[in-house]
Amino acid sequence: MNIKKRFIISNTIIVVVPIVITVIIMSSLFFIYSNITGDSIEYDEIKRRMYIQSQLVTISNNILKQSDETMKNCEFENDLSQQLSRINGDFVIIKSNKIIYKPEYVNKIDIEKCIEMSKENNINNNIIINNSSYVFKTIELNLKDKSTGVIILLAPIKEEINLFNKFIIITIFVFIIIFIITNIVMSYILSKSIIKPIKVLKKATSEIRNGNLNCTIAEEGDEEVKELCRDFEAMRVQLKDSTMVKMKYDDNRKGLISSISHDLRTPITSIKGYVEGILDGVANTPEKKERYLRTIYSKAEHVDHMIDDLLLYSKLDLKQIPFNFEKVDIVEYFNYCVSEIEPELIKDNIKINLNNELNTDKFVMMDRERMRRVVLNIIGNSRKYMDKPQGKIVINLRETNFSIIIDIRDNGPGIDNDDINKIFHRFYRTDAARSGAKGSGLGLVIAKEIVEGHNGRIWAINHSNKGTSIVISLGKIKNLNFN
Repeated sequence: MNIKKRFIISNTIIVVVPIVITVIIMSSLFFIYSNITGDSIEYDEIKRRMYIQSQLVTISNNILKQSDETMKNCEFENDLSQQLSRINGDFVIIKSNKIIYKPEYVNKIDIEKCIEMSKENNINNNIIINNSSYVFKTIELNLKDKSTGVIILLAPIKEEINLFNKFIIITIFVFIIIFIITNIVMSYILSKSIIKPIKVLKKATSEIRNGNLNCTIAEEGDEEVKELCRDFEAMRVQLKDSTMVKMKYDDNRKGLISSISHDLRTPITSIKGYVEGILDGVANTPEKKERYLRTIYSKAEHVDHMIDDLLLYSKLDLKQIPFNFEKVDIVEYFNYCVSEIEPELIKDNIKINLNNELNTDKFVMMDRERMRRVVLNIIGNSRKYMDKPQGKIVINLRETNFSIIIDIRDNGPGIDNDDINKIFHRFYRTDAARSGAKGSGLGLVIAKEIVEGHNGRIWAINHSNKGTSIVISLGKIKNLNFN
């Protein structure tokens, strides 16, 4: 139930329930009072009282419509007496504070009481005259001769009718009491359905503010409150995920600093050692000095390559490098890659072949330069760890219904099954002696970031001592003109 509907129902109950309960209570009280005392509020007397009031109002309106000349005639008094005779009534006429006509049983004090009560706008227009109850109505007139006139209409009623007035007063009092009680009860129920969930939400937000992101916010209350709780829960989950990601990034940053420090220490230590050798005169021949300098240059180049890889990885990890996608013929692209890298592999006695299992020309959306870096990193790893006298690398191209599969397989030493899922981690090498391996340790990590930037997947397959396959899956597009 939404809050608007709940308020409508609550307000309706607050009005209707007191009326219904008041009617039931007063009816019960009236019934009990009548049976115990034998007294009752006669319906006929109430009806007669209402009839008298209506007659007095009618006669009053007729008087106000008549002119001054008519009121001065004797016929006016006769006509007025005739109209009041229906209710056994009488009248008093006053002009310029002088009593023109009054019944014998009415004295001047009674007349003054009627006028005074009329000026006070008293709801109770009853008066006792000679121990009898009368209902009266006072009519004030402004005459043409600039004098004032007052007509008081009197009609006798039974004194017991005052019980009805008391009954009305009691009824109003009972209604007010029940109205207050109903209001308190409904306010409590309403607050329980709205304020309680808000208190729970407030407590949860306090926990979140204090750093406790594990406090689940339950959906309670009306629809609007539930939506609010749902949004806060989504915010909590997102904040928790963001915090976890931040913690992960912090841990990764610490690991990155530790790993890069370790990997940079080795070549820098070697550079320092060779420089000290030159300064101390250990390289005492031109040939030895040249060999030292070439080693220093090689180590410095290694450090430079590591820093380049680290910067590239950081930019990829922070999504700061845009990709320049274009439609590429996958077979043509890998033919170019093979022809480019083949001369360098021949120097290390490694053959490379492209095996095309695609039925027709296939196209993918690709950033040529970034994917070239992926291929070079994978083949560079195969070249670095090749342990066979005759190395071999085969690039197999095949397809599924929605993807192009690029399988780059070598005949190297292979990777243990325990390590196969770790090679895409930063600075991870299967060689326990990290310092003995060349490279930054980020080659496959960079390849993974680039492939995932193409909405693709990359994974490794171990073939034991027969080598390793690095497999890339990229979404293919139809061979149509691309706009």
